[in-house]
Amino acid sequence: MIQSAYIHKIAEKLNFSLKQINNIHELHSEGATIPFMARYRKEATGNLDEVQIGAAIEQIQYFTELDKRKETVLKTIEGLGKLTPTLKSQIENCFDATQLEDIYLPYKPKRKTRASAALEKGLEPLATLLFNQGPGKPEDEAAPFVNEQVKNIGEALQGASDIIAEWISENQQARNAIRELFKDGGILHSKVFPGKKDEEGAQKYKDYFDFSEPLSQSPSHRVLAIRRGEKEGFISMDIAIDKLKGIDALEKIFIKATNENASQVKLAVADSLDRLLKPSIETEFRLFSKTQADEEAIKVFAENLRQLLLASPLGSKKVLAIDPGFRTGCKIVCLDEQGNFLVNSTIYPHPPQNESSESIAELKKLVKQYGIESIGIGNGTAGRETEQLVRGIDFGKPVSVFMVAESGASIYSASEVAREEFPELDVTVRGAISIGRRLLDPLSELVKIDAKSIGVGQYQHDVNQTKLKEELDKTVESCVNHVGVDINTSSRHLLMYVSGLSSSLAKNIVDYRAAQGGFKSREALKKVPLMGPKTFEQCAGFLRIREAENPLDNSAVHPETYAVVETMAADLGHTVTDLIKDNTLRSRIDKKKYISASVGELTINDILKELEKPGRDPRSQVKEFRFEETIRSIEDVKPGMTVPGIVTNITNFGVFVDIGVKQDGLIHISALSNTYVSNPNDIVKLQQQVLVTVIEVDVARKRISLSMKDHKTETKTKPSIKPFENKKPPRKQEEPLDSFQSKLMELKKKFKQ
Repeated sequence: MIQSAYIHKIAEKLNFSLKQINNIHELHSEGATIPFMARYRKEATGNLDEVQIGAAIEQIQYFTELDKRKETVLKTIEGLGKLTPTLKSQIENCFDATQLEDIYLPYKPKRKTRASAALEKGLEPLATLLFNQGPGKPEDEAAPFVNEQVKNIGEALQGASDIIAEWISENQQARNAIRELFKDGGILHSKVFPGKKDEEGAQKYKDYFDFSEPLSQSPSHRVLAIRRGEKEGFISMDIAIDKLKGIDALEKIFIKATNENASQVKLAVADSLDRLLKPSIETEFRLFSKTQADEEAIKVFAENLRQLLLASPLGSKKVLAIDPGFRTGCKIVCLDEQGNFLVNSTIYPHPPQNESSESIAELKKLVKQYGIESIGIGNGTAGRETEQLVRGIDFGKPVSVFMVAESGASIYSASEVAREEFPELDVTVRGAISIGRRLLDPLSELVKIDAKSIGVGQYQHDVNQTKLKEELDKTVESCVNHVGVDINTSSRHLLMYVSGLSSSLAKNIVDYRAAQGGFKSREALKKVPLMGPKTFEQCAGFLRIREAENPLDNSAVHPETYAVVETMAADLGHTVTDLIKDNTLRSRIDKKKYISASVGELTINDILKELEKPGRDPRSQVKEFRFEETIRSIEDVKPGMTVPGIVTNITNFGVFVDIGVKQDGLIHISALSNTYVSNPNDIVKLQQQVLVTVIEVDVARKRISLSMKDHKTETKTKPSIKPFENKKPPRKQEEPLDSFQSKLMELKKKFKQ
C-alpha cells in the first residue's frame, strides 16, 4: 500500500482530493482499467476523465518506484556503517528521485577517480584543512604530507584539490545551483563534424551544421532531429552554460575567506565545474530534454492514432476494394457488409498492359454480381490513375468511391494475423482486404497492425520504445472501449483491447461463440472459460449484443445497474423497451429517486443519456471526397493553386496534406491560420478535408509548401472524440459540406478556363 505522505503529494501536484487519489489507487490495485474507472466509477474518481486518471496512476507508480529505491539506498548506506539518524530521516522524507540520488551520491559505489586515488594516499586531512580556508599557506599545510606515495608539495596540493573538487560535485546545493543555470540559461549547440558535411545522408541535417538556441525553447522535433544526427555521426550536440556564472554560483556557496587557502579552493571550484559538475548535470539535461522530447512526440503520435482509429466508418455496406498497381495489376476483393471476404480478381488497366476495356468490364461484373455499394481504392502507387478509371464507369446505379489510406496494409498482409485469417490467400489479396475493411471500420482493422507502422507519428523510431508502446496500447484501448465492441462479430484482435480482456480470454470468447452460435445475452459471457466475476465487471459494459432479448445488452449501461433501469420502467408502469423508445416517458423520471449509496447522480445521468440512443456509434459516417482532377503529379502543382486535400499527419511543426500527388505537402504551423497557432490539433484533425493554397513547389527535392491562411476549415468531418471531450467548449461550427463542394466547382471552372 502506498504511503499516505505520497498520496498527499500526488493530490497536491495534480490538484485532486485525497479521496480521489485513494479511490483510484484502490481501484487500480484491484485490477480496474482506466476506461472502466472513467466510465463506471465516476462517483469514486470524482468524474475524472481517462487522461486525469492516467496521470494519477503514473504518479502512484512513480512514488512506488521511489519507495523501492529508498530501500536500496538505505540498505547500501547502512552496510557502509554511515547511516546516521539525520541521514535516514533525510532519505525517508525525500519525495524527488533526483534529490534522492544527490543524497546518495557521496555513498554510491564508484569507479576509481582522481579523488579516490588521492584518498588512498592519505590526503583527505590536507583537503579538509584547505577546504576550511583557515589562515596559513597551502604549501605549509601540504609539506607534512610529502612521503613515498606523495613525491612533492605540488602533488599533495593537486591530490587535495581533486578531493575538494569531488566534494563540491557531490554537494546537493552545488548541484542544484548548476541545474538552475542549465534550466534558465542552457544553450543547445550542434555542429557538423569535420569532413562530414558532404557525406551522403548529411544534407538532411544541414540546418544543424552550426546551430544554437536556448534549450528551454527547443521543440521536441528539433531535439530529436539533432540527437538522430549525432547518433548517425554527422553532427555533435552540446549543452553549454555561462562558465563565469557557474563559478560565481559555486564560489558563493564554498568560498568563506579571502586568504591563500581560499584561493586554492577557488581552483578546485573551477576544476569541479569543468571536469565533474558540468558534464554530470549536462548528462542530466540531455536525458531530461530527450525525455521531454519523447513525451511530446509520443503525445503527438498517440493523438494522431486516436484520430485515425476514431475516423468515420462507412458502416455496413457491400464493398469492392482495390489495391492499385501498374505492372503487377490492381488486386480486387469483394466484401460483404460485415467485411467477410467473398471473391478476388486482378485487372491490368494501366501500362504496360493497358487492358482498360477488360478492366472496366470486370469491375462492372463484380459490382452487379455482389451488389457492391461502395468502392475503396488504396492511395498508394497508381491510386489516382485507378480512381480516375473507376469514376469514369457507369455502373447503372450510384456507387460511392473513396480513396483509402493504405499505410501499414503491407505490414498486415505479411503478418501472422493475416496468415491466421486468410492462410490460402496471397499477400497482395490480403492487402486489398485490409483496404476494404479499413473503409468499413477503421478501428476494427487498424488494431491488427502495429501502431508504429501506420505512419502518423514523428521520430517514432527515436523515442523510448517501451513508453511509446505503452501509450499507443493505452490509446487503442481507450478508443475501442469508447466506441464499444459487438461481441458476436468482432475479431479476437479487437476483443483483446476491451477493458479487462486478455488475448487468451478474447480467444476463448471467439471459440465459445463459434461453438454456441453467438451470445444471446451479456449474462452468457459468464460461461466463457476464465471469465471470472471481476473480469466480467470490467468488460461487460463495453460489449454490445445486437438483437438481444434485453435491449440494455446493446447499450453502455452496465449490468450492475440494470435493476435501476428496470425499477424506473416499473415505476412508470412500462417496460425497459418502452422507456428506450419513448422520450416523453423518460422525461417523467425523477432522477433523485434512484440515487443511492451505490449509484450516484453521475451514474444516473449516464444511464439516462444512454437510454436516448442505446448502442449508438459515436463516430460520424465517412463522406466521399475528390482530389482536384487537373493535377496528377508534382509537376502539375503550381504556386497559387487552391486545391482540396486530406490531412494525413499532424506534427508539432505543421501538418502534412495529401493533395492527390505522390508527395504530401506541408503546411507549416505558421501557415495554418491567420492567427497564432500553438497546437495544430486546434485547427485540423487527421483525415480532415481541407482547402489549401500552394505556396512553393520544389520538384527536385519533392517538397510542396502549402498554406491554409485565408481558408476556413472546409469539412464536416467529426473530430476524434477524446475521453474528456464533454468538458471542453464546443469547437466553432465548421462550414457546411455543400459550401465546400460549391467552392470546388468554382475552382474547377477556373482551371478549365
